[in-house]
Amino acid sequence: MSNFIPESELIINPDGSIYHLNLKPEFLASTILTVGDPDRVAQISKHFDEIEFQGSKREFVTHTGTYKGKRLSVMSTGMGTDNIEIFMTELDALVNIDLETRQIKAEHTPLNIVRVGTSGSMHRDIPAGAMIASDYAVGLDTLMQYYRADYSPQELAIGHAVQQALALPFRPYCFAGSASLLKRLQTGKVIKGNTVTCPGFFGPQGREVRLKPAIPNIIELLASLEVDGVRLTNFEMETAGYYAMGKMLGHEVLSLNAIVANRITQEFVQDAGAVVDELILHTLDTI
Repeated sequence: MSNFIPESELIINPDGSIYHLNLKPEFLASTILTVGDPDRVAQISKHFDEIEFQGSKREFVTHTGTYKGKRLSVMSTGMGTDNIEIFMTELDALVNIDLETRQIKAEHTPLNIVRVGTSGSMHRDIPAGAMIASDYAVGLDTLMQYYRADYSPQELAIGHAVQQALALPFRPYCFAGSASLLKRLQTGKVIKGNTVTCPGFFGPQGREVRLKPAIPNIIELLASLEVDGVRLTNFEMETAGYYAMGKMLGHEVLSLNAIVANRITQEFVQDAGAVVDELILHTLDTI
């Protein structure tokens, strides 16, 4: 593969910023907290000692500043792994491609990326209000049908077990998150779990409003799985995309989840904002 990236493959804005994220390399910290909701960026950056940069384009909002002396960026991605694929590719390009010469840099720069998001529990013993750090993530979307990647035997086994349980025509992808970030951030009230990433909020998560899901018992089927001691604990819409792109691009990535709903007991936490705030402060103080 050539080290030169053509204009058609990686688009640079006239001001030298990268196309979707609308960022230049100097605007980015090496440790990045990510959220889905653009409004949640300010919910995190309000705790910063100072904010040196603010920018936005579409659903991608960025604030960079310092918290207790540590330089951080907080960025929003919108929902879904399609957005995560764009986000992670352009984020990597900011540090590993010279945007002026379009050459891949000889020395790889890894980033620390921590998702701070919301999720639903699929087990009675993980109540609304809990907080989870994702060890493994399984993608029920088809993002990884378009990439080549290496999988560990455990990752392959988990993906195969999910395929069999749901009778899917493709093998869901599975990747582990960053072991070093998990060790650092899975402390206190944060428990270790394994996340299922769904390509939608309603049918793909077994919800029925006016349309009937093809797999109405998807929660029960996935909750009953256990592969070599790994059980699936919660649903959301981005984590597997983060873990897949992070592994392929060589970055440390971890997903932290505020559990706002328990799909078994059908409870929703009374104050979701308070749970998210607690997870935000935990992340800022331990990262």
